[in-house]
Amino acid sequence: MINLTDSAINHLKSVLSSSNDPDKNTLRLWIKEGGCAGMEYQMKITEPEEGDIIIESGEVKISIDSKYKTLLEGCSIDYTDDLSDSGLKISNPNAARSCGCGTSFEPASKEQ
Repeated sequence: MINLTDSAINHLKSVLSSSNDPDKNTLRLWIKEGGCAGMEYQMKITEPEEGDIIIESGEVKISIDSKYKTLLEGCSIDYTDDLSDSGLKISNPNAARSCGCGTSFEPASKEQ
């Protein structure tokens, strides 16, 4: 469903291992309306919520709000550490277009 690059896995393992709260051991991913392209990715290190879809990749747990499963299907998450732009980046095959900052997108299909 979602692919994590080795770079993203290594970064998330480091972040999760430094957490002071052992219950917050999951990257939760969801979408909200907003941003320059209409929909914004949201991410937080936390506990999964009831009804979330849980994916494990390279010892990293990701929980996805099941409401957005179709919009996130086939996404790839990468971590970049450049001077001008570092962080987790999502590549979404379901996006008709994405904004320049990479945090928002317009879905190819209006159905979710």
